[in-house]
Amino acid sequence: MPSYLYFFFAAAVLIVGYTIYSRVIDKIFGPDPNNPTPATTMADGVDFVKMPPLKLFLIQLLNIAGIGPIFGPILGALYGPWALVWIVAGSIFAGGVHDYFSGMLSARSGGRSIPDVVGENLGYFFKQFMRVFSVVLLLLVGVVFVTAPAGMLTSLSNEFLTNLFNLPAETAAKTVMLGWVVVIFLYYFLATLLPIDKIIGPIYPIFAIILLIMAVGVLGGLIVKGYEFYPGAAFVNQHPKGIPLWPLMFVTIACGALSGFHATQSPMVARCIPDEKCGRSVFYGAMIAEGLIALIWATAGMTFFYSPENGTSAVQGLFNFLAANNDNPGAFVNHISIALLGPIGGILAILGVVVLPITSGDTAFRAARLTIADTVGLSQKKNINRLFVAIPLFAVGIALTNVDFTIIWRYFGFANQALATVVLWTAAAYVVRTGSKLHWLISIPATFMTSVCMAFIAYSPIGFGLSFDYASKVGIGGAIAALVIFLLFGNKFRANPVKKPKPTSQEF
Repeated sequence: MPSYLYFFFAAAVLIVGYTIYSRVIDKIFGPDPNNPTPATTMADGVDFVKMPPLKLFLIQLLNIAGIGPIFGPILGALYGPWALVWIVAGSIFAGGVHDYFSGMLSARSGGRSIPDVVGENLGYFFKQFMRVFSVVLLLLVGVVFVTAPAGMLTSLSNEFLTNLFNLPAETAAKTVMLGWVVVIFLYYFLATLLPIDKIIGPIYPIFAIILLIMAVGVLGGLIVKGYEFYPGAAFVNQHPKGIPLWPLMFVTIACGALSGFHATQSPMVARCIPDEKCGRSVFYGAMIAEGLIALIWATAGMTFFYSPENGTSAVQGLFNFLAANNDNPGAFVNHISIALLGPIGGILAILGVVVLPITSGDTAFRAARLTIADTVGLSQKKNINRLFVAIPLFAVGIALTNVDFTIIWRYFGFANQALATVVLWTAAAYVVRTGSKLHWLISIPATFMTSVCMAFIAYSPIGFGLSFDYASKVGIGGAIAALVIFLLFGNKFRANPVKKPKPTSQEF
């Protein structure tokens, strides 16, 4: 049997899982096609703009994806085929559920941002915590996706501009870097302020299609050029440095399996869906599409560098390549794209490692604007009100570009999955509030991710640095405690049954 059929088996499980399980989740939520969505009841021509489902699917895919389902799975491939299992199972039972509920609960509550959705279901404390937590997280994403693509663009254009203006190399590098930072910030500012159908609406579907073409092209190149898929794969931890698979792999591979960042993006699209019935394909469907992309890149990582003549396994070859390139997955994207697809691959690689992070940064700033506006109750229909929020937001963002993010950014993986865990508990609480006993389909993934997050922060050097055994006990004990508390609060949730949608700040 051709080895690539293993990939198609995993992809088929992902698609069948969507076909069956997303309908189960959809039925639990109970979408009502007659229930008017915020795009209808609160249309403002800026953030609440009705769009067709296919366009929204592509916008949502790029909103939640960017480079996430590329870089994370490449690094996750170092753990071996367990990465594929997590991508498939995570996308179906955790990521798809998380994205669906974060989008649909926002739509049901008048398009509110995720902190208000969490607060409505888990209470005032979580609401206030999430308001601060999500804005900080979005600012980190936005700023890093200014400096990172600016650095890549500088390396691509520095030599040309140095010769053009006859500048010393060091001076030119700083000048070019500053220039790209300014250009990207200007674009982010426009994308944050302008109506969603003016920039994001027209260009995001195009780049989402490019993201898909890039992934399919890499897969096709591996097949056409006769690569053996997953050589030497075994269901053991294959990481060359012996880094524990649990809980670290579940934090390394976030986008492509489960990512809290998605919950900050879904409300933007929730404000644009034409009816509730399209939520399954838009929110859950985009997560599954991202899972397929992640599956391809994890497969590439476990396949491309196999060298039997040198006695080098594919995973070891990937590890050696990353070590020689400062652990930068972007270098792998560039290398494999050109090797498999030639000049076209080079163009796709540039788009992948430069343009795609930019499409995450702009929506991060936009989501931060919406979250802050919802917090202070300020309508965003008028230009002056959007400027009132955006100007100080970008002032902070610009200031943060001068900060060394090396240490702070190490916490992003943990913060991202902690956010996903809170949103899963929120969805479980909502289901209890509807009177359904099927919260287990959500509270079990929430319990698992609670264990992952607590074990990670207990074990990691950025946390408490405990031994693996102690960290595992902390993770398991913390997860059990969280589930017990959730079940004890069941009566409190049921005492606050689901109510009709409330207006957002846009109606104040």
